[in-house]
Amino acid sequence: MYHELGAMNNLVEQRLWKWKLLAGVLTIVLGAIVLPEQFRHHLSLMHGWIPMTVQVMAAVALLAAIGRRTRRWRLVWLPWALVVGAALTAAANWYIASEGLAGDDPAPHRLWIWIGLSGVAAAVLLAGWRGARWWWRGVSVLAVPLCLLCAALAVNLWVGYFPTVQTAWNQLTAGPLPGQTDQVTVAAMQKLGKVPAKGTVVPVSISDAASGFRHRGELVYLPPAWYATNPPPRLPTVMMIGGEFNTPADWLRAGNAVNTVDDFAAAHGGNAPVLVFVDSGGGFNNDTECVNGTRGNAADHLTKDVVPFMISNFGVSPDRANWGVVGWSMGGTCAVELTVMHPDMFSAFEDIAGDLSPNSGTKAQTIARLFGGNADAWAAFDPTTVITRHGPYTGVAGWFAISGDAASNGNDQAAAANSLCALGTANGIKCAVVAQPGKHDWPFASHAFAAALPWLASQLGTPGVPAVAMPGPAGAAPCIRAAAR
Repeated sequence: MYHELGAMNNLVEQRLWKWKLLAGVLTIVLGAIVLPEQFRHHLSLMHGWIPMTVQVMAAVALLAAIGRRTRRWRLVWLPWALVVGAALTAAANWYIASEGLAGDDPAPHRLWIWIGLSGVAAAVLLAGWRGARWWWRGVSVLAVPLCLLCAALAVNLWVGYFPTVQTAWNQLTAGPLPGQTDQVTVAAMQKLGKVPAKGTVVPVSISDAASGFRHRGELVYLPPAWYATNPPPRLPTVMMIGGEFNTPADWLRAGNAVNTVDDFAAAHGGNAPVLVFVDSGGGFNNDTECVNGTRGNAADHLTKDVVPFMISNFGVSPDRANWGVVGWSMGGTCAVELTVMHPDMFSAFEDIAGDLSPNSGTKAQTIARLFGGNADAWAAFDPTTVITRHGPYTGVAGWFAISGDAASNGNDQAAAANSLCALGTANGIKCAVVAQPGKHDWPFASHAFAAALPWLASQLGTPGVPAVAMPGPAGAAPCIRAAAR
């Protein structure tokens, strides 16, 4: 009697733990969603208990899915699943290397581990489906998305695209942006002289008539000072460009740009540059490197579509002395590229962890992928070649932001910044290479933008902003300086 009751209790416990596992996953997901917004802002997806808990659950689910099955399972199917995981890891590693995605900041080891375990989980699901009990099938199905989620969290740890649960939720649900309004409201407020306490973000649709570049909707930040007069004051403008995989809203969501510039405006009587968050890719994974090439005329869009639109629609200053470019990663390369190619249009830039030249793999791969094999077309967008051919510049300045890791390791990112700054200095471009703590991710980009904003706003002639010197002696040879956070 007692033996039968004990066996029954064991059976119940064996089944209950699987439901507990599923309930735990649902609790984390649903809990993160239903929490008040102010709490979601502080739930990190890069550190803390959420990534760790998901990884533990994924490991438990995968071990349960593998289980103790037949001898044939252990000798044939389980090794096959391990081979599948290893092959998937190798394929992912090859793809990332061939596309030039890793650069100076290699992927974390846990990414390769979870990619491999995702392959193992999928193989276990397929190989063990036939003849398995319903709960075994259920936990095998659950292990796959959990392992994939862990791989996604590892990618996020690498690039910092979703710092918090709230950032991810807003991005995935196309939630409202900080300070977002519409053009009708903006026009009414400006007409009435109603100056908001903080800046506003306006979605805009910019014609591609001049470039033919198909792009997504873009965004404009208007500081409080823009509303002070009718017509608005001729404020300076900064073009904001994201990384290789991007949306125009990335600088607002992952890069915290609106809060940064709002804080700056509050400290300067509502004065700050107008920001335009552009679409340099036309799609999330269309790496154009801001050139005119086989992936579209991105450079023409930024210079021939965006700049005239901002001048005619928002009354910003048309003077090159009042225009700048800020870019992160690929966007940093774009910032240098656009400024040295169009010194008649831009006078200042901040290159945050950019490359030496347009980069879509090796040089040969870049020429083939972006320019259809035309080396002369590549040279026309290579900053080193452009600066050398142009000769002395007048009234151009640049801030090269590199991470502390890059500065201490002396990697390609630091080498690119020092090489371009040295060449720029020799040709009349005032510049500095500025290092600060961090690695190649969006939180670093956010801090780098905040560090350079006072200098950039001053350089572009923002009203009410006193002169701010660039780190290091003006006109001196490029050097690495530490920026205060």
